[in-house]
Amino acid sequence: MKKNISIINGPNLNLLGKRETKIYGSTNFTDFLESLKKKELFSNIEINYYQNNSEGKIIDILHNIGFSCNGIILNAGAYTHTSIGIADAIKSIISPVIEIHISNIHSRENFRKSSYLSPVCKGTIFGFGLKSYELGIISFCL
Repeated sequence: MKKNISIINGPNLNLLGKRETKIYGSTNFTDFLESLKKKELFSNIEINYYQNNSEGKIIDILHNIGFSCNGIILNAGAYTHTSIGIADAIKSIISPVIEIHISNIHSRENFRKSSYLSPVCKGTIFGFGLKSYELGIISFCL
């Protein structure tokens, strides 16, 4: 039976490949996701993808998928540092959540070093570029 892993991206991550390419790289997420799905390593995994710039919509997505999928990879973007609502949504669901970030959040602005989500997530991965998503999926295969 295939595992069902969902990726949720938060605000401004729809602009990957265009936005601050020195930090986030020049690959758009759609192209990256297609290459990820083609990897032999993930042939037994169904990867679903959601992106929304709205905090409430991210909470709704977590509520909708958080009782049925095997794991969630969440890059909440700036909401990582501000959203008690998303943290509460993670606490309310049964699917394990891995918090990921493309950049090394500890080498950036001070406000990025604080996360409301880390304490309620299974783990965190950051600083490996888009590979952070792949590492998150691999963590659910161990």
